[in-house]
Amino acid sequence: MSLVNAPENILIPTAKIDLDNIRNKQIHLFIIGHGQVGSLLIDQLIAERENLKKRRRIDLSVVAVANSTTVIFDKQGLQEDWRERKAAEGTGYTIPKLIQKAHNHGLYNTVMVDNTASPSFVLNYLPFIEAGFSLVSSNKVANTLGMDFYTSLRERLAKRQQDYLYETNVGAGLPLIDTIKLLHLSGENITRIRGVFSGSLSYIFNRFSAEKVPFDKVLQAAIDQGYTEPDPREDLCGNDVARKLLILARELALHCEFEEVAVENLIPGHLREIETDKFLSKLKALNAHFEGVKSCCAPDEVLRYVATLEGDLADDFGAQMHVRLEAVPKQSILGQLGGSDSIFEIYTESYGEHPIVIQGAGAGPKVTARGVFGDILRISERVSA
Repeated sequence: MSLVNAPENILIPTAKIDLDNIRNKQIHLFIIGHGQVGSLLIDQLIAERENLKKRRRIDLSVVAVANSTTVIFDKQGLQEDWRERKAAEGTGYTIPKLIQKAHNHGLYNTVMVDNTASPSFVLNYLPFIEAGFSLVSSNKVANTLGMDFYTSLRERLAKRQQDYLYETNVGAGLPLIDTIKLLHLSGENITRIRGVFSGSLSYIFNRFSAEKVPFDKVLQAAIDQGYTEPDPREDLCGNDVARKLLILARELALHCEFEEVAVENLIPGHLREIETDKFLSKLKALNAHFEGVKSCCAPDEVLRYVATLEGDLADDFGAQMHVRLEAVPKQSILGQLGGSDSIFEIYTESYGEHPIVIQGAGAGPKVTARGVFGDILRISERVSA
């Protein structure tokens, strides 16, 4: 048998594709929560809608925007004046009625985006899934509730073949959860995860370690620049970092509960329960404690608030999770961290002592909104036209 090359002068006809007549993939977005992150996200989606139609043949249509009390709905998609329209036209609603409205208007490829921090709203995820919605969330609560809810949620998603993406739960817009998920699913043995998970605490201890400035002045600067919550004790107590660590542990199929994370609360006991205004007036009371901690560091060490998952990560009972203030070498990966960046070291069996390092802006409404936008685009790529 011989192979004969086709003559060079034979032209193979090709079909001309009329891009103008290719149908855009319609995605209908229901945005819940329009605080800093939610508002930025809505503005980004509306600004990029026409570009995405042209470049990706995807039509991301924000059909509903809601907070805890009112909703504005437009099946054609809201425009730049959504704030004014919601203020003028917003009406009360319930989740069942909002879902029914989607069905009444024949909307398909529906995505519910949770930009709240509400512990109670996540209970609505299940009816949204049953109604055929995919989910995107910057809200960490659903992934840190008890394992019964966590498992039930994923079983419903699998049964309905719906997506639930939450990359911004840890590291804002950094590609962290997806990286860990892919490593784990591919059979890579992750042996340790360690890092500075909080942008606000990163800024505070980066400055406090490097400068001769009282702790209260550094903390006040972090508050003034919007790095902390309005009540900075929500950052200093360590619970937010602990939730992020728990989420990563569960991505490795560990059946862990929040109570199993050993958390160092950085707030002195007598300041934990007082009113926020009173606490903010007593920031100088923190100085003596943190100066004492700083004085215990060696000349080549700096302070970092570090989250660690280690031990036998193939066994629920062998995994250890702790979140605490540590003195680390200045020349280490964590020691060289600057600004308000977050950093994550992922140690694996294949890489040995050389971790995969993911570093960047781990907090802030702009990067979080972009991260949520990215999750919406990932879901959009998966659904049919």
